[in-house]
Amino acid sequence: MTARSYLFVPGDRSDMLDRVGLRGADAVIADLEDAVAPARKKVARETVAQWLDDLVEPDFEAWVRVNPSTDLLEDDITAIFRPSLIGVMVPKVRSVDELRTIANLLDRHESATGRPQGDVKLLPIVETALGLLAVNDLARAPRVYQLMIGEYDLGADLGVDPAYEAALIPLRMQLVLASAAAGIEPPLGPVSTNYRDLEPLREETRRLARLGFGSRPAIHPAQVPVFNEVLTPTPADVQRAQRLIDLYDSALSQGKGAVTDEEGKMVDEAVVKIARRVLDSARRTGEE
Repeated sequence: MTARSYLFVPGDRSDMLDRVGLRGADAVIADLEDAVAPARKKVARETVAQWLDDLVEPDFEAWVRVNPSTDLLEDDITAIFRPSLIGVMVPKVRSVDELRTIANLLDRHESATGRPQGDVKLLPIVETALGLLAVNDLARAPRVYQLMIGEYDLGADLGVDPAYEAALIPLRMQLVLASAAAGIEPPLGPVSTNYRDLEPLREETRRLARLGFGSRPAIHPAQVPVFNEVLTPTPADVQRAQRLIDLYDSALSQGKGAVTDEEGKMVDEAVVKIARRVLDSARRTGEE
């Protein structure tokens, strides 16, 4: 199942990590980076390692955002490499070489523990100008499962106001295109600091879904149900998609390349590709 919602939790807050199972997120990101003060990095590392050890068949995916700096990275990977770890979120990625470094660390730990090679996934955050220029290579790098856009840091790097959505659409579409071309999961959208006024958050998430984003990160539990709702095809969406596919398949069996649906609209291979994507999304979210 593809995660619709990822919930960030500070890695040094054991009280919050212990309650994440109640929040309804499809995935949880224990954060060792921005949410943790420099003086508490070691505490956070130990706290997250214990949290991962204590997980028994959780109903969410367990991810960890590591620190990108070389003096912290190897210790982070060593501490968090646990059987329950699904993947590593990598912030501020600038080149595919940085991902190879982490992949090599994971290779060593997997070999030492007998875990299948390549089992732990990578999720790079594209939040620098260099990272955006390298996005096609990042999407194709070993272990990469999904990309995320980090619009606040990226906006600062580019001199773009992250509140000016029109300027962000071309940047967002680069991740959508790179993900589709590489055959990985649709990208993870940007964070939002709005967790009180949920209707604008819902509309913004709908716009991201229309652009081709498949998931969104939450910084507050109140955002999680909004993301889960918007990023799940409705039963009506699924039924309509299946009707279009059945109608088109019937037309093909009669030697026709296109057909008109009940609303008088043409249904051809391009329309049916979109319908199949709806069904694929429903299968990935377990809603079919």
